[in-house]
Amino acid sequence: MSQTFPTVTVRAPASKSLSHRFLLGAALAEGVSTVRHALVSDDTDHTRAVLTAAGARFTPLPPAEGGGEGCWRVIGLAGQPRGGTEAAPLDCNVGASGTSCRLLTAVLAAGRGAFYLHGAGRLHQRPMDELLQALRFLGADVRCSGQPGCPPLRINAAGLQPALCGGEVELGMERSSQFFSGLLLAAPLGPAPLAVSLCGQKAVSWPYVGLTLHALEAFGLSFTVETRPCPDVHWQTLPPGGWRGLKTAEPGCLRVTVRPGPYRPGDYSVEGDWSGASYLLAAGALGRRPVRVEGLNPASLQGDRALLDILQKMGARLEASAKAVTVYPSPLHGVDLDMGHCPDLVPTVAVLAAFAGGSTRIRNVAHLRLKESDRISAPATELAKTGVTVDQLSDGLLVHGLAGRGPNRPDHPRLPADATLSAHDDHRMAMSLALLDLREPETHVRARLDDPAVVSKSFPHFWKVWEQLA
Repeated sequence: MSQTFPTVTVRAPASKSLSHRFLLGAALAEGVSTVRHALVSDDTDHTRAVLTAAGARFTPLPPAEGGGEGCWRVIGLAGQPRGGTEAAPLDCNVGASGTSCRLLTAVLAAGRGAFYLHGAGRLHQRPMDELLQALRFLGADVRCSGQPGCPPLRINAAGLQPALCGGEVELGMERSSQFFSGLLLAAPLGPAPLAVSLCGQKAVSWPYVGLTLHALEAFGLSFTVETRPCPDVHWQTLPPGGWRGLKTAEPGCLRVTVRPGPYRPGDYSVEGDWSGASYLLAAGALGRRPVRVEGLNPASLQGDRALLDILQKMGARLEASAKAVTVYPSPLHGVDLDMGHCPDLVPTVAVLAAFAGGSTRIRNVAHLRLKESDRISAPATELAKTGVTVDQLSDGLLVHGLAGRGPNRPDHPRLPADATLSAHDDHRMAMSLALLDLREPETHVRARLDDPAVVSKSFPHFWKVWEQLA
């Protein structure tokens, strides 16, 4: 494909992951903070609402002080979330936000009082046994009101007590890194240092733990990270900031020790979101016009920055600078990808693979069956409607792309005129399916989706931005 059309420029939404962490940090601090450019979405609204109920105060930052959408003045609750009584626990509704649920469960357990944490959609079927067990080792009274190991949760909090488990707990990341992140965010609120050791058979989504360490560092908290090449040798302490160079984590070979201390109030700004930008960058490769996405940090710790490497591996031409990333229309080919460190990209990459020549193997993402939707089954189901064969595997997908298949055979996905699409109640599914518009604009994905508004979970303005690209 040749460059025939002018470049379209759009801006990345704010990072959802960092927005949750910075809103939490500001709320836990003692004093006044400002958080600028936080994502305004269903998920972050739920986090803010629970923190407000627990004692923090959020007010919009006035324009005269550089305010705008997502800019808040935060009066912190001084490190102790306040609940209700056992007879009348504080109501904590996190909607469909798994991030809010996992991070807040640990933080509220480090507070005082009773909390009832619940949500909507598939949230009450999303297991979090590992985190609940770790909190119980630390003295927390956490009970499941419904399905064992899942929300709704009743938390009777009296603070975490590292002494009960010798100052160290083991925690796995086979199903979610958010368990590990939640405990790290809660650890400074305790009376003594807490070491959290990685256990289990494998670890997924390590870069999100990196974002948590980044937030702890930004809020002035003290921690050390230790690693070792195998479980039977001595620990080695990384130099300050050395954890930033970790690309993965191996069970039995990583330990983070967080020391007690106050979250420091300050002025914090949230960077752009590589997850939300993934659909826009993919549009540059699949559409007729180059797409330039501004507001992305090229040195970001966000795992979904990996999309740049994936696009290049698939044959896309792109240019990255400190100010923006531009992706050009390009013929793509199938590749073999381990996406355990960037699972949120899988719906996007599955659609890219459908337009590519040859087959694309996506591996190491078995835990995607436990997300807002079954993100292995859902892409396979929807792409099948467009003539694409997708094999569901035990740990991922095998997508058989349509490009270059020869004359008289479709060379890209096509949705029949009478067919509809399902978002599977999943924001990332809805936004990835929008890519089907780019070769045949008459597809009108938004009009064919059962719930286009589900994008409000992480990117409320998505369809308005998409109008510039489709």
